[in-house]
Amino acid sequence: MSKRKTIIAEDALVSLLQSKDQRGFSILYDNYSSALYGVILKIVRSEEIAADVMQDAFVKIWKNIEGYNRTKGTLFTWILNVARNTAIDRIRSQEFQNSQKNQDLDSSINFIDNQGSSQFDVDAIGIRKVVENLRPEHQQMIDLLYFQGYTQAEVAEEFNIPLGTVKTRVKAAVVQLRQYFLQAGLISLFSILEKWI
Repeated sequence: MSKRKTIIAEDALVSLLQSKDQRGFSILYDNYSSALYGVILKIVRSEEIAADVMQDAFVKIWKNIEGYNRTKGTLFTWILNVARNTAIDRIRSQEFQNSQKNQDLDSSINFIDNQGSSQFDVDAIGIRKVVENLRPEHQQMIDLLYFQGYTQAEVAEEFNIPLGTVKTRVKAAVVQLRQYFLQAGLISLFSILEKWI
């Protein structure tokens, strides 16, 4: 059975929160946590991560409530933005992206291991060795994006080059890699690797 919401005027709730009254936080959580959780879950797509992000969002709300300005919008709009930004920061974080890639890698290796007679190990075919055959600027792109977990935007920022240049180089590298895997009869593996790049 869900907890009943406490009816309270928004101004009164803001006053409680800004005076760091614990009752204000409890009311805020009881009244808004389910709505915020739904928004966060749509962004991070993991119940475990959504619960963690929601906790972080409420800590930020509690610590930064003095920054809320009622002339710029409702309390709900403000806390919704805090929650949304916290979720977006999490999915942009290196830790999150690496964990997603590790999950993809685990599922891809399981897929490969279940291929019966066409079993092969990612390390055994020497992905890094294949990448070393690419042009230097293409090697760099694949190394950063595939092996180090950068996003294309982060690569562009790191090397102070346009995002379009990064995309062009990645596309050229992918074409070369596809040709290699096609010639080696490993195109099914390439299709799995392609989504990480």
